Amino acid sequence: MKARTGAGLLAAVFVVLAAPAAAQTTAGGGNGSPEAAPALIARGDSLFHGAGNCYACHGSKAEGLVGPNLTDAEWIHSKGTYEDIVKQIHTGVPKEQSKSGIPMPPKGGSTISDEDIKAVAAYVHSLAQKPGS
Repeated sequence: MKARTGAGLLAAVFVVLAAPAAAQTTAGGGNGSPEAAPALIARGDSLFHGAGNCYACHGSKAEGLVGPNLTDAEWIHSKGTYEDIVKQIHTGVPKEQSKSGIPMPPKGGSTISDEDIKAVAAYVHSLAQKPGS
């Protein structure tokens, strides 16, 4: 019985430790939204307004400048799912595909990591989410 309890405890610890990583990168909730921890979204906010340079084109409130508004439900180059946002940040938007004619370089021209991209995507995705949507 103790071996089973020990194995159960080990499994529970694994689930608890693995849950934050899964929550950062998996979709859930039935609407494509990441089940992101508030800390991941906060990190994405910091990157958006810092090393990611996202604010330079999307504005400090992400309501758009040269780049589009990221706070509304309208998505110009994708469906606006978390996965789409990750992909779009990673690959950018070439001038030929840009609806405005203004390109977005991969990673917004920054040197952020793949994990940073996921954090920024979680933050951006959270901006357009309305309660009950």
